[in-house]
Amino acid sequence: MSELRRISVKALTRVEGEGALRIRVRDGTIEIAEFNIYEPPRFFERLLRGRAFAEVPDITARICGICPVAYQLTACQALENAFGVQITPAIAALRRLLYWGEWIQSHSLHIHLLHAPDFLGYESGFSLAVDRPEFVERGLRFKAIGSRIMEVVGGRAVHPINVAVGGFFKAPAAAALRGLIPDLEWGLAAALELVRDVSQFEFPSLQCPATCVALRSDTGSPSDSGRIISSAGLDIAIDEFEQHFAEEQVPHSTALYSLQLPDRTPYLVGPVARLNLCREQLPPHTRRSVEACGIDWPLVNPYKSIVARALEVAAAFEESLGIVRDVMADINPCRVEVTPREGTGCAATEAPRGLLYHRYSVTADGLITAATIIPPTSQNQAQIEKDLRGLLPSVLGFADALVSSRCEQLIRSYDPCISCATHFLTLVLDRGEA
Repeated sequence: MSELRRISVKALTRVEGEGALRIRVRDGTIEIAEFNIYEPPRFFERLLRGRAFAEVPDITARICGICPVAYQLTACQALENAFGVQITPAIAALRRLLYWGEWIQSHSLHIHLLHAPDFLGYESGFSLAVDRPEFVERGLRFKAIGSRIMEVVGGRAVHPINVAVGGFFKAPAAAALRGLIPDLEWGLAAALELVRDVSQFEFPSLQCPATCVALRSDTGSPSDSGRIISSAGLDIAIDEFEQHFAEEQVPHSTALYSLQLPDRTPYLVGPVARLNLCREQLPPHTRRSVEACGIDWPLVNPYKSIVARALEVAAAFEESLGIVRDVMADINPCRVEVTPREGTGCAATEAPRGLLYHRYSVTADGLITAATIIPPTSQNQAQIEKDLRGLLPSVLGFADALVSSRCEQLIRSYDPCISCATHFLTLVLDRGEA
């Protein structure tokens, strides 16, 4: 008689929107391991058609309440490339500062409230805060500093209103930027301490080699410029992205998968990919922590992604500190002139969760005729499913609670977009017969 085992997570809320996990094992063989996104399509790409180019940053920001800056700045760069606009170095530095603020607040919340409880034996960040308030309070202070950067530069912390194609509507005062220095100095020291803390966690044993893909810049940590490289030897300009990666629809998900061509294989983006490929370009203090944290590189255990995120928090503080220390006067101009012209432009940046790609076609009047947006979570979906298949043989012999815990931890390791996430996963195990 055939033995059938079904594992069903019906409300996988740690993605942007609504998702589920479906696993079916028959006689010890994994038949299905699906990361199912069942939220109705949101149609942002279609919504942008016919809109004036100046509206795009504010519309795309609404794709994600956790990473609005990533969508805004990638859209701005793509449109600037379409129009042949070159921003000034001062505007570029201010944009990077805004981006680092988003990295700090996003990574800090995930580490302290969503992921660390898995390793410290707590069911949630709330219960962790009862016994270890200093740990959670540090994360909340990190988040507050990141949000403050976004307020000073972007006008507000959620869906910033100061971002424009060509730069910013208004330059933050130099005094306000330099006023961030004390918090950034504290943050850098505390983030290096965080790296030491999370490096000492006890991690489940799992090896999931992946093709890592990230931006690589010659001017510092990857954020908003450079070339797209991979651990398989890929090295391309950003405008070649769609020649090497393609989205496809799968029956069990309303979200598109992005796969690497020509073999349509999964790949990994995000903190682990960035550090596996570009860690030598981290700023000095963070780079020394990479060498001292005791992690073997390249990192192939997804559970250890929490260490990669902690290192990126430190890097974001260190990069931010360098930018604001260099500010001596108000940035002028804070926006360059933008004259629409017919054409197509693309751009890629590194959102907290990984590579984000935008492409827009525009009329001579500045109206959008086509838009393509490929977010990090779409690019990681196939790799998540592949790694679930790699995990399951080692845990299916355990009790249901442990199977559930390991699956939850693994999915959390990728930090899928979670702006609407409010609760942990639940697992339903069906030990029925065929």
